[in-house]
Amino acid sequence: MKALIINNLASGYRDGSIYDFVRSFTEDGDEVCMRSTDGTTSIDGLLDDASDFDVVVASGGDGTVTSVAYALANTGVPLLPYPAGTANLLSLNLAQPNEPHALAKLARRCETLDFDVAEIEAEGEKHGFMIMAGAGYDATIMESAAPNKKFFGTVAYFLAAGSNIVPQRSKIAVTIDGERHETEGLGVLVINFSKIQFDISFTHTNQPRDGMLDVIVMKAKNAFELLPAVFAAMLDRDGDFPERGDSLEIYQGKEVRVEADPAFEIQYDGEVPKSKTPFVARILPKAVRVVISDECKALFE
Repeated sequence: MKALIINNLASGYRDGSIYDFVRSFTEDGDEVCMRSTDGTTSIDGLLDDASDFDVVVASGGDGTVTSVAYALANTGVPLLPYPAGTANLLSLNLAQPNEPHALAKLARRCETLDFDVAEIEAEGEKHGFMIMAGAGYDATIMESAAPNKKFFGTVAYFLAAGSNIVPQRSKIAVTIDGERHETEGLGVLVINFSKIQFDISFTHTNQPRDGMLDVIVMKAKNAFELLPAVFAAMLDRDGDFPERGDSLEIYQGKEVRVEADPAFEIQYDGEVPKSKTPFVARILPKAVRVVISDECKALFE
């Protein structure tokens, strides 16, 4: 087999487990090419010949994996997400292992399933996201958590939420497939994969192969008013109980435009590019071919 590894040197705790993956994966006659970046070299430029390989392994956090996935959209090249970041939410949603030898077996087997990927466009730039993008409160949390992720891991996000209990509130206009909705609130989430840490799901179902985006408008006046929705999500293990409460409005659509006054900062899969609303997000149905485990197959096939 020929494997191309895109390795983000700046992701996570830099434990070097990707080299254990290489040792476990490689057999006689194989070719393994590793290309590394610390964020200086563009990931797109490392994938120019990706179609020459049997599998591409994206080693890094969710932002790294998403960047590789977006670059490979509609190419049919199999992608194995290698969770080497802080949260690794994509691997959590996919029910994938995080141990290098188990991941090497998946890469060798190379069983795949096609998943939706989305793109967000703001201030003239386009970026891909696999999990979720948003504007407002979630972007504030991502930005505040960034300096502490290497020290506190996922706890950094909760610390960031606790230090921003009265975030900016704006007038919000959300246009979904041409239908406009107006309200006031703390922000908007546009979701492909719905689960975050501790197996909490923002929406009742996790359907990243349905060609649709879930849209959540946070109407709360402050962070405390979101707590009932958070507790409801924690209890919602079977997909139909309980409701998320009055602090959220939930929609679905293929293309979403978000405007806010005053403007919100945006984020996509944990990346905070300093761009602000308005933004447009759209779904690319089943555009990314992902190497999957048996558990993932049972969940999504």
